[in-house]
Amino acid sequence: MFSKSIANPLLASTVKSTFKSNLRTYATAGKDLKSTLISIIPERKEAFLKVKKEYSDKTIGELTVGQCLGGMRGTKSLYWESSVLDPNEGIRFHNKTIDECQEFLPKSKHEIGDKLSIFLPESMFWYLLTGQVPTQEQVNAFSKELAEKAELPAYCEKILDSLPSTLHPMTQMSIAISALNHDSLFAKAYEKGIAKADYWEYVFDDVINLIAKLPAIAGKIYQNTYKTDILKSKNTSELGQLNKDQDWSYNIASFLGMTEKDSLNINNFSTTESKDFVNLVRLYCALHGDHEGGNVSSHATHLVGSALSDPYLSYSAGIQGLAGPLHGLAAQEVVRFITTMKEKLVGNGDKLPSDEKIVEYLWSILNSGRVIPGYGHAVLRKPDPRFKAMLEFGLARPSIAENDIFFQFVHKLSQVAPGVLTEHGKTKNPYPNVDSGSGILFYHYGIKETLYFTVIFGCSRALGPLNQLIWDRILGLPIERPKSIDLATIAKLSK
Repeated sequence: MFSKSIANPLLASTVKSTFKSNLRTYATAGKDLKSTLISIIPERKEAFLKVKKEYSDKTIGELTVGQCLGGMRGTKSLYWESSVLDPNEGIRFHNKTIDECQEFLPKSKHEIGDKLSIFLPESMFWYLLTGQVPTQEQVNAFSKELAEKAELPAYCEKILDSLPSTLHPMTQMSIAISALNHDSLFAKAYEKGIAKADYWEYVFDDVINLIAKLPAIAGKIYQNTYKTDILKSKNTSELGQLNKDQDWSYNIASFLGMTEKDSLNINNFSTTESKDFVNLVRLYCALHGDHEGGNVSSHATHLVGSALSDPYLSYSAGIQGLAGPLHGLAAQEVVRFITTMKEKLVGNGDKLPSDEKIVEYLWSILNSGRVIPGYGHAVLRKPDPRFKAMLEFGLARPSIAENDIFFQFVHKLSQVAPGVLTEHGKTKNPYPNVDSGSGILFYHYGIKETLYFTVIFGCSRALGPLNQLIWDRILGLPIERPKSIDLATIAKLSK
């Protein structure tokens, strides 16, 4: 990104090699995540400071009145290193596509060589933070570290248990994450007085502790909100247990009661179904972790963090943004749309209707002034590669592809709806986005509580904004403070 517009050959070379190399860099064997990060800070910081020094007075874009009044869409005004969203190619992580990441990022140590196994979100977090591919041994150790730090403090469990079951799951999640501020190492160190150069180390530790505790938070919310009857019938207080020999996503699934071992297995999963559900969680969390910095949850985390709020308070703000209907609730809207369409077109039947009937139904939706959820994107102008990955997950499993009519509707809709939307002519992107497929897959595995989908999204999204928050403190980024202007000033400046 920078190297294309930088005239200084030495600086361009430094930036390109530091940030945007097309070659994969592998982490040094034996180093843990923090040590790996420490080893790359000097070079990256040097490149950042050079760009800041030599190009601070250069213009990188224009701001129109439409952008100012239209949600700042498309304005190039945020620094975000780990991912770039291309309108035509989709998301890239350190210049690598989703398909490429699936090839080189490590999987669970228990499923090495399994073609259906998905790379771990831990691998993605390591890669996002460092730009380096971790070894299998490093990921194994990182998974273990997260598991060792996963237990919630008693006060946080007590707070969650005291909340009414009718409280929105995302509100519960935000409350729990905010409460963990009680144990923030950064907040305590800052209060005592620490050098600015040392901020990042405490932020790093808070980030790891927070990510580690998200599976337990998600599980506690699910059981308190939806599964108290099951707990009473089983005379137990937990849907599942922490397994310190397993990865982060496995423990999310276990805390939800959806693993064959270590949990109540509330949906009676077979060994294969249990493994597949865990891999769905892995895929979902890895794909949803980072999507540039301008989306509401990522930007809110960065914005609040820029005031030197600790990672718990910062990400709690991100979670509240994620709870908004325009950001994180699309997957549940798709599930409602698909289940309603199935009911109206085939009733209790288990066969898809004709393409003609589906097209007719879609036109009835559009002609009534409604939208087809799961289609279109604020930035993308081509099919979302994340949807492709979710679709391929289902197609690779006969129990879904051949036997789940809801998934079959999603697949068929992805073939039919773009033509209808193109003919309709009111969308810039008629293709399915990631929300078009993710919710139905969770629905397939028994999570029927659609309001809860966003909690899993909340676990996932931590990977991107929180890794950037560490870099914000490493690089000493200032508090965010854009200038606001009134309508009269806008009109005056526009003349």
